Amino acid sequence: MTTTTTNRFTELAKQFDRNRFRRLNETMSFPEYLDRVYNNPKLAFSAYQRLYNMIISAGTYTFERYRKTVTRYKFFNDPEIPIFGLEDTLEQLVKHIKGAADWYGTEKRILLLHGPVGSSKSTICRLLKRGLERYSQTDDGAIYTYMWVNLGEVKDKDGNIVYPALDIKNDSKCPLNDDPLKLVPTYMRQEVESRLNQVLEEGTSAEQRHLLHKIRLPGELNPHCKHFMGELLRRYDGDWAKVMENHIQIRRIVLCEADRIGIGTFQPKDPKNQDATELTGDINYMKLGHYGVDSDPRAFSFDGEFEVANRGLLEFIEVLKLEKEFLYDLLGVCQERQFKPKKFPQIDVDMVLIGHTNNPEFEKLKADVTMEALRDRTVRVDVPYLLRWADELKVLEQDYGIGKVRQHVAPHTLEIAALWAILTRLQEDKDKQLTPVEKAKLYDGRSLPGWTEDRVKELRDKYPEEGMKRGVSARYVQNKISNALVSNPGYVNMFMVLNELKSGLQGYALITDENDRGWYDTCVELAKKELDEILKNEVQRALVADENAIVRLFTNYIDNVVAHVEKTKIINPFTGQEQEPDERLMRSIEEKAEIGEQYADDFRRQIAQFIGTMHIKKKEVRWDSNPKLARALERKLFEDTKDTIKLAKLSAGATVGDKDIQEKIDAIKTRLIRNFGYNEESASDVLNYVASIFARGDLIEQ
Repeated sequence: MTTTTTNRFTELAKQFDRNRFRRLNETMSFPEYLDRVYNNPKLAFSAYQRLYNMIISAGTYTFERYRKTVTRYKFFNDPEIPIFGLEDTLEQLVKHIKGAADWYGTEKRILLLHGPVGSSKSTICRLLKRGLERYSQTDDGAIYTYMWVNLGEVKDKDGNIVYPALDIKNDSKCPLNDDPLKLVPTYMRQEVESRLNQVLEEGTSAEQRHLLHKIRLPGELNPHCKHFMGELLRRYDGDWAKVMENHIQIRRIVLCEADRIGIGTFQPKDPKNQDATELTGDINYMKLGHYGVDSDPRAFSFDGEFEVANRGLLEFIEVLKLEKEFLYDLLGVCQERQFKPKKFPQIDVDMVLIGHTNNPEFEKLKADVTMEALRDRTVRVDVPYLLRWADELKVLEQDYGIGKVRQHVAPHTLEIAALWAILTRLQEDKDKQLTPVEKAKLYDGRSLPGWTEDRVKELRDKYPEEGMKRGVSARYVQNKISNALVSNPGYVNMFMVLNELKSGLQGYALITDENDRGWYDTCVELAKKELDEILKNEVQRALVADENAIVRLFTNYIDNVVAHVEKTKIINPFTGQEQEPDERLMRSIEEKAEIGEQYADDFRRQIAQFIGTMHIKKKEVRWDSNPKLARALERKLFEDTKDTIKLAKLSAGATVGDKDIQEKIDAIKTRLIRNFGYNEESASDVLNYVASIFARGDLIEQ
């Protein structure tokens, strides 16, 4: 090896954390573990208790929505697998987990995530599984199991075999990674439970004791370990202490889906190639010849998903597509927390069961009278499509936001794509009080005249199936944005993506109703109209971005308003003479803020009071300090400016040879790039597009 190669390897090797490896692979004797669990009873927590602690330990925060306090669990804000929105869904999920952690009965149920395709059901499961993997590596989430050691044959001093070997190897792992306290005989556990719960209470303040989970130690040893325990107790004439001291080693485990430790995943396959042994394990034919009978637990591979997921979580993908014989096994694990491999008795397990399904399979379940037992053991949590515009935008920004892709993505491209997705999921207002876009804005928390939080809540309650029955998933939108990126290596704008969304509808396999296809097509036009308003507004703001001009207009308006409110006169800056406040100027601005003449005095008093309050607080008063007034000033200045710069003539073809117009266009493009985030090409596209809109307006006026 060269010196460079050696140095590179040495630098890389230094990064390996040997102490971390030792900590995560720690071993100890059973007496040492017993001391540790008495000092930290949380080590004896159940799978649900550990899962709940994992979620809560990340913290929570609350906010108000529709006059209701909503709790958001920070665990679901994971930067790698974020879940946006879905607060109601996640609250129901955590309530189920907490109930199971408190032994309220839901630990004997399967949690069924139900919703349309692409609504984050799998993402929720993936985050929970990834979270358990990470949490089990922390001190707070540490998990221990045991292994049998010194199982070889025992000889006397003359070399004669006193006891034959108990297994082919000298040691054997617990195949289910059971809690070491299961090694304590059941008739001895009550005292252990009482002591652990007492220690837990002593370490918790009186105010927090209602939050404690009661520790229970149910269940028998699995057949594999029960065999060794029985043989060794006979060897030591019933001396349990010697068995534990000589043949049990406690070891720490880290839950890991890839290593099949504590996290299992089961999904439907071809019924001809799938059988129940994938869940319960099967005979190990390599060992069968050694042990002779298939009922010997040492000749059985306890490696089905039920065994693998013990102490952790088992996810059933598309659970309702499973054949009924698999569902029967699932029923037993739900209700009894036990399953039965062939040739063996019931085996106790401790795991979180989560399945997910789409609408069609769930409707079949409801209609199937033979599946009442499964329905009765199911806790359904709906996972709808997002209905808040801002949340859907976050989903798209996760993949295509700033710095995520090579190309320049023009402003509003993802915003309009997110709006279109939301519109497809909404139902048209029966009372015709709102356009779909207005409805999307209300759901997003934006304000519209006459709409209070209570009215918006009533509107949401009026359409309970929104987000569940109709609409496209974020996957479809992501596919179309991807197409636009592939087809346009330089940059992507909102027009390209809208065209992809529209053209892709004809081949969208999930559309089974032509009425839906027509509605999705209509939503493209609705999104395009909203885009028109956004782009016109930005071009207008770029057109009037002369800071000095808008400051002069603001100062002039404020001087006149203050004089009007205080019933004084103003000094004409040109003649130096006193004159009445300029009513025409004030109304021209107030009309742009949609202030009726009968409300003009109230608005002026509000503005005067606002200015006075800013001065009292010693805050700077800028033209844009009051958003409503700022928007009105921009509109007023635009109206005054657009006649001198005819927007209808701002297309590239109309400016050839016109140096003055070209300079104005370049100035507007520069402002679009600097103030709004466009690049040269996308700014030109927007300017030409808006010019065409105004050109159409001019034709209508003519």
